[in-house]
Amino acid sequence: MSAPEAAPPALKNPFLVIFTLGALSTISPFAIDMYLPAFGQIAADFHTSSAAVGLSLSTYFAGMALGPLIYGPLLDRYGRKPPLYAGLALFVLTSVGCVFAPNIDVLIWLRLFQALGGCAASVAAMSLVRDLFPPKDTAKIISLIILTIGVSPLLAPTLGGLVTTWLDWHWVFAFLAAIVGLILVLVLTVLPDGKPADPTVSLKPLPILTTFLGLYRNPAFVTYLFAGGFSFGSLFIYVSASPVIFMEIFHIKPEIYGLIFAGLSVGFIGSSQLNVFVNRRYSSKQILRVALSVQCVFVLAFLLAAANGWLNVWGTVALLFLILCCLGFIGPNSSATAIGSLTRDIGSGSALMSFTQIGLATLVSAVVSALQAQTLTPIVLVMTVSVLIGRVVLFVGERLGRPTHD
Repeated sequence: MSAPEAAPPALKNPFLVIFTLGALSTISPFAIDMYLPAFGQIAADFHTSSAAVGLSLSTYFAGMALGPLIYGPLLDRYGRKPPLYAGLALFVLTSVGCVFAPNIDVLIWLRLFQALGGCAASVAAMSLVRDLFPPKDTAKIISLIILTIGVSPLLAPTLGGLVTTWLDWHWVFAFLAAIVGLILVLVLTVLPDGKPADPTVSLKPLPILTTFLGLYRNPAFVTYLFAGGFSFGSLFIYVSASPVIFMEIFHIKPEIYGLIFAGLSVGFIGSSQLNVFVNRRYSSKQILRVALSVQCVFVLAFLLAAANGWLNVWGTVALLFLILCCLGFIGPNSSATAIGSLTRDIGSGSALMSFTQIGLATLVSAVVSALQAQTLTPIVLVMTVSVLIGRVVLFVGERLGRPTHD
């Protein structure tokens, strides 16, 4: 019989700890959103196209997908903070490098390494949630972290636009370096160490691969990971397709599009905070089942309305708002149940969760991009299929895999 898990440590200042974990989780969203308004300036400075500058976004996504597979074993082998320090330092150094990048090719490669540094923060933050808080509170803490992450789509593009207008694009990366430098100070002074180093964790490729495959053989982990991942794909579909939906299909002005984007973000953020209170009465698994089922109803209604041409821009906004509100419940509870099913290799589990979710979301959003849709229906069809797959995975997995009871 396995030994009982050690109780989480008593925290002197839980608010500061949660704030720091949230700040760590905002690093990559800010690194993505803050420089988007600067695309035109960067292209002009380097005598290239905005499409070429867009490759620096693609390399960042590539780093976000690959980085967790590197940091997961390191977080288990050396403890949470040493790899986190290294990742934050790499982010700061590469951000400074971006300021002085001599051409677009160098910027593109620097963004890859910037992502490799930044993703250490999100993987470590998720591991530390599991280390520092009781399993029953995990979904609540993730909801609070999502509140902090929600600042990104509301604040980062606006801040980046102001910096680009008043100064120039180089200062966007200077500000990112400064912000992460301050977060590093918070990590040094506020954040507990979390789970101690485990020298038995191997860093050789074969044992690492064996660990990851072993996690994929955990039926509870896989069920909640893929159910949440396919559902969360709807968010990436919305983000990648929203310029087409609002500015090309409905011919909304860019400034109005920005307001709509911010307003829809409020739905996702607000529901994630409501989840904190709902979690007091219902388990994460119960909330996840209901939220995924309700999301299926909304996407099917969205598909029916889009296919029949019943939607104007505000009907589209309303349905997207409802779908994103469901994600505010699905995201925290799927992550909490997946990571809560693990008793060891939690760092690797967090890494695999990040890799899988980003990979699935990138895949479904790439399908939408490949369609080059000129109408709403193909976009909504891909979203509907992704969400329905998530619900089927949850239904089948909970019966065949027999995860732990509520």
